[in-house]
Amino acid sequence: MTTKRVAAIDCGTNSLRLLIADIDAASGRLADVERRMEIVRLGQGVDATGMLAPEALERTLRALADYAGDIDRSSARAVRMVATSATRDASNAADFSAGVEKILGVLPEVITGAEEAQLSFAGATAELAAASGAPDAPVPPYLVVDIGGGSTEFVLGGNDAAGAAELAAISVDIGCVRLTERHLHADPPTEGQIQAATADIDRALAAAEAAVPVGDACTLVGLAGSVTTVTAIALGLPFYDPSRTHHARITAEAVHGVTTSLLTLPRVERAAIGSLHPGRVDVIGAGALILDRIMQRFGFAEMVASEHDILDGIAWSLAVGG
Repeated sequence: MTTKRVAAIDCGTNSLRLLIADIDAASGRLADVERRMEIVRLGQGVDATGMLAPEALERTLRALADYAGDIDRSSARAVRMVATSATRDASNAADFSAGVEKILGVLPEVITGAEEAQLSFAGATAELAAASGAPDAPVPPYLVVDIGGGSTEFVLGGNDAAGAAELAAISVDIGCVRLTERHLHADPPTEGQIQAATADIDRALAAAEAAVPVGDACTLVGLAGSVTTVTAIALGLPFYDPSRTHHARITAEAVHGVTTSLLTLPRVERAAIGSLHPGRVDVIGAGALILDRIMQRFGFAEMVASEHDILDGIAWSLAVGG
């Protein structure tokens, strides 16, 4: 078996994540060497100011320097860092890129929403496609929904995760950080604030529905921290356990119940939830609301949660070549 060790970094609006993995492209296998995640909130204030805040840049680059040490020790043969919504929106993104190159030796790729969607789909569906046809396997076409801090991607596709030409995709500017900063200011949010956030979400979902034939999907696949956290809470996990959340099936009723609870609990009570990362306490209500509205508006009775997402898609993209 010929494997290639690669390092993938996903820098989103809320989190910075690292995956070091051994990939065997011939057999379609990806084996984790190390996964890490830090809440750095790079997108702090970007929606309002259009700039990356100095303290957010400092937090992110400090965490990245720690990751660089892990990558060096792992002897990874290829490294790719992708930056998404916050850096697409920021006028001072060049400062971020210069800092990354100094630390990591490569420039971050500030990808488009469409590229983000394709990588997310590849990462989320590789295993599902391999299992297609097995008893109780999720049925394609898949609607992959990646709820980030600043944006949400919708990607519809079939069995071939690499078949980008067959994908229908759109990125819309709703995310857990963006919506919290725009609307959910009280603790807990007021009914009026929730209604304003819901209206914002519904406008974005109308745009998504116009661009992507969501009604063709047989399976909804949910990605990223808001989705997997809602899944963990719905499962009643005392602490976050990705082995339990990965490919868990959660009903629309359960998602709605968790969302209602999160939006009515004060911060101190949300912080006491064992499966909720401290860095998501302030924004999880908005993330849950996005997921709830997606399932309600598009009529999905169930969602399959995936721990494998854009980060895995970045790693797969490195499997080809040198």
